Amino acid sequence: MIPIYICEDDTMQREEIASYIEDYIKIEHKDMHVQLKTESPDKLLESIQKKHEPGLYFLDVALKTQSINGFELAKEIRKNDPRGFIVFITSHSEMSYLTFTYKIEAMDYIIKDDYKNIQRRVIECIQSVTKRVKNNDKQGKYLTIKTDDRILHEPLENILFIETSSRAHRIILHSKKRKIEFYGKIKEIAAKLDQRFIRTHRSFLVNKDHIKEVDLAKGIVYMNNGQKCLLSTRMRKNLE
Repeated sequence: MIPIYICEDDTMQREEIASYIEDYIKIEHKDMHVQLKTESPDKLLESIQKKHEPGLYFLDVALKTQSINGFELAKEIRKNDPRGFIVFITSHSEMSYLTFTYKIEAMDYIIKDDYKNIQRRVIECIQSVTKRVKNNDKQGKYLTIKTDDRILHEPLENILFIETSSRAHRIILHSKKRKIEFYGKIKEIAAKLDQRFIRTHRSFLVNKDHIKEVDLAKGIVYMNNGQKCLLSTRMRKNLE
């Protein structure tokens, strides 16, 4: 389900936008919902801290009563949701060039000229997001990883296994093409992945599709690239 967020400091306009979205979702039975409608950038950013799926964001550019504007808010959103869909709604058409200044990849820039135009454009954005998400699902899912200086998207099908690092609070992802070390916990990563990933040990999370052989006597899982993962007695049930 795709979560939708609205940040608009005009109460009436905020409710109108939410109404357009909710009515369309209900009529067309779309797999999405309005997660939050607020005037506060802080509340929006707090709401997406622990989210995993990409969201759709409708942001007012001129948040008059707030400490940051819509472009600055979008930059902060990108830190938590690098693959989210951002739409700006504003009365200031002359400010559209700032999407490039702030280096924000926005899917639309809607001008508040009349309600029919806003409604049509909002619905078009929802339709576009629905289509993109379906295409992404066909191409395969990704795990988004934040390292010290980069945000990486690793296809799930390429991930062999994930293990805890000898360095405190870090884990290591082993894929077909690379090894990535980053801050995280095995339990938190497991919650983001699908059923092909299983725990074989408290320190290992393994992709079943890449298992070559399991030695129950030695407690070792052999991967199809030759690497080995530990298998604890308690976790054997996950391989049944």
